[in-house]
Amino acid sequence: MGVSIIADIFMQGIEAITGKTQAVKVPDPDSETGYTVVDIKVWNGTVANLSLMALGSSAPEILLSIIEVVFNDFKAGALGPGTIVGSAAFNLMCITGVCVLSISRGETKRIKKVQSFPIAITPDYIDVWEAIVTFLFFPLLVLVAYMVDKDFFGKGSVQDSGLEMALDGDTHVKGEEEAQNLLEKQKADRQIIQEVLRRLHNKKDVKDKDIALLTARLMEENKEHSRGWYRINAIRSLTGGSKLTPQMNDRTEELLRTLVACDEMGSQVSLTELSQGGEKAIIEFTAPSTSILECDKRVKIGIARHGNINRRVRYRVETFDGTAVAIEDYIEFKQSLVFEPGETMNYIEIDIVDDDIWEEDEVFFAKISIDPSEPGVVGRRAITQIIVLNDDIRDTVRFPKPAFVFKESVGTALIPVEREGGCKGKVTVKYDTKDLVAVKGRDYSIDEKQEIVFEKGEVSKMIEICINDDMEFEKDENFEVRLTGVEGNCEMDKRKTRCVVTIVNDDEFKGMSYTSWGKQFQDAMNVNGGDIENATFLDYILHFFTFGWKVIFSLVPPATIGILTAIIGDLANIFGCLIGIKPEVTAITFVALGTSLPDLFASRAAATLERSADNAIGNVTGSNAVNVFMGLGVSWSIAAIYWAAQGKNFEVQAGSLVFSVVIYSICAVVTLGLLIVRRFTGIFGKAELGGPTGPKMACGLFLIFLWFFYVLLSSLQSYEHISGF
Repeated sequence: MGVSIIADIFMQGIEAITGKTQAVKVPDPDSETGYTVVDIKVWNGTVANLSLMALGSSAPEILLSIIEVVFNDFKAGALGPGTIVGSAAFNLMCITGVCVLSISRGETKRIKKVQSFPIAITPDYIDVWEAIVTFLFFPLLVLVAYMVDKDFFGKGSVQDSGLEMALDGDTHVKGEEEAQNLLEKQKADRQIIQEVLRRLHNKKDVKDKDIALLTARLMEENKEHSRGWYRINAIRSLTGGSKLTPQMNDRTEELLRTLVACDEMGSQVSLTELSQGGEKAIIEFTAPSTSILECDKRVKIGIARHGNINRRVRYRVETFDGTAVAIEDYIEFKQSLVFEPGETMNYIEIDIVDDDIWEEDEVFFAKISIDPSEPGVVGRRAITQIIVLNDDIRDTVRFPKPAFVFKESVGTALIPVEREGGCKGKVTVKYDTKDLVAVKGRDYSIDEKQEIVFEKGEVSKMIEICINDDMEFEKDENFEVRLTGVEGNCEMDKRKTRCVVTIVNDDEFKGMSYTSWGKQFQDAMNVNGGDIENATFLDYILHFFTFGWKVIFSLVPPATIGILTAIIGDLANIFGCLIGIKPEVTAITFVALGTSLPDLFASRAAATLERSADNAIGNVTGSNAVNVFMGLGVSWSIAAIYWAAQGKNFEVQAGSLVFSVVIYSICAVVTLGLLIVRRFTGIFGKAELGGPTGPKMACGLFLIFLWFFYVLLSSLQSYEHISGF
């Protein structure tokens, strides 16, 4: 755990470097300026993963190997190479097994692209050229991976082989095309979050703090995360530290689950899945609710069709009572309707009974149903609410709450304005803002018209305010929004014409990089990084056991990780001597397990959160390759050059290491073979991760067993209970 805590500090710097972006102007017809500025990453994802990210996550193993050689009079030791092989075995077998088991029941995740990497074998004596070649495999691996990622070898060869190659997600495209794809994704994510915000603001029992927390959580979950992000989050989860995702209590978690379960976000991805990949049409109401004046006597409701519109689809619409009762308040509607090929919109009209008796506003509902044999499915808005309004009351407009809270990076803050009464005709509401701590033009900006328009029947509108994220640490800021006038048959509720908007500083949620030593020390002293309210019992236990490490490492900069690794190497040898374990066994068990434990939790998080298996499996293969090429290549190059300068050879006795490598290689071949079989076999769901429960459990447990089998055989051979090769 001590290694993990100091590696967390080191990885923050790596993440800050590889996360650097540059602004690109992308044509956007929806923008007033004709373009939108989008930030795209400077570093290629594959290069970042295999270079700085891998160096950061594998730093303990690499430095341990180098320091052992330097402080051992430039002679080969057992701890460094043994740790690299043991760590590789744990990564490939145990972590892969856990990832297979981590996927939800019935769900599968495939690797989008499969990457191959070279394997090096060396004799008992290491010449200078052999050591340097071993090291040069690392930049060669990065170069080849980059070329594959950029499709230098042509798409045809990749597709024809049936194997998709890569390490970190989709193939990157260049310039404006990449930025355009990013812009479209950001727009879709923003629509989801804005819809959730609108729903939350309409719930009277939801606190502003919960809204800010849910918004931050949704934005964090919609981001694409790097390998470093998963590793840092895993380390902090292991040590009871501050999490990178906003932590929510049980009540807020339940609210989020309710929103998702009720399908109130309208995700385009979910609609694609719902339509079975676009094979079926999706039929739904155009709006979740509609209001109508009782005196209007008829309400018109739109029904839309998405997805496959080339087939004839029959569906049924029928009404059912709410507080409004059929015959007394409206005329019951039960009809079968048809979408002809090419049609995308239908409308129905429901008659309203005007009885000239004053009564409270009433509601009833209409529902869509489709027979399973039809080539269509019901969308998210399967039920719409019809509100029958009393037409004897004059409209009033107001803010539903006196205060609203938004993250600085939310993009657009949506301030709801409610309209109550008869909702007769068109109403225009004027508004303006007043600076408090936030300054207009610097921290936020508003539409030049400064007005919102309620059409006939509309009961809620949003004031859209652009929040400027200056990417700098600063205190929370606020400003005031005021309703200044109305046009039409309406008046303002004078008690609720003002609201205060607070912009919450993003550093409260980022929790990674850009921290001062003071903040580092503060996080070390407090459980869950100071977020006591959302700290779990396990966080307190882990914080208790790691408190000493946290305080010590909060006082040092990341550069001292090399010194600390030297101390760790000595401690590992001393610990092995105290309990009577050979360095070879200590290396493949305690040290390897300690350095690889964060990778276990990072890969498991990637397996459960990502849509593909690329990050989960790529984390394993990338880490192993870098461990071998850098961990052995650098240390052996140093020693080989040192001895060559004296006219001697750098001696590396095979000993138990060759047996350990052979057993690892056999188990690795079995592991990779199993993953290939899973990818192309229906019984496993044709995917590397997840699948049917029985085969999934069998594969996962078998892979974990392989690691125990490797440790057992290597330990027995080290103690000469069995003979080596």
